[in-house]
Amino acid sequence: MRDVLRVARDTRGALARRLGIGITDAAALDQLVASPEALGPVELGNRLGIRSASATTLVDRLVRAGHVERTPHPHDRRRLGLRVTDHAHEEVLAALRPMLVGIDRAVDRLTPEQAAATAGFLREIAEVMRDYVATAPDDPPASRPAG
Repeated sequence: MRDVLRVARDTRGALARRLGIGITDAAALDQLVASPEALGPVELGNRLGIRSASATTLVDRLVRAGHVERTPHPHDRRRLGLRVTDHAHEEVLAALRPMLVGIDRAVDRLTPEQAAATAGFLREIAEVMRDYVATAPDDPPASRPAG
């Protein structure tokens, strides 16, 4: 499991290189695609752990590259939402295709029973990880002097 988590983290860097973008840009696209609600620049920056000014620069860069569009926020007319463009979706899928084909091959080799057990296991692991993330403190503890 540790190996899968390490490689999953490395996958973002590989995707960024394939797309010719920075790793923070790839992380931003991932956050925007995965979010069930529209994110604005501030929320995106918070999720990425970057300051507001850096988030604005990041969004400007993604907009110029044609990866993201600013749209009216669906629930608050005073705010902007961010939407990944269809072009960016297609580009990301094309870049991920070799990996996705390999994953599909691995899944196709599973028996129905193995597939059901694996899916259940992965759902449980994902839930444990979501709980871990949800219960993390907002601010890191103050560093203690070594002693």
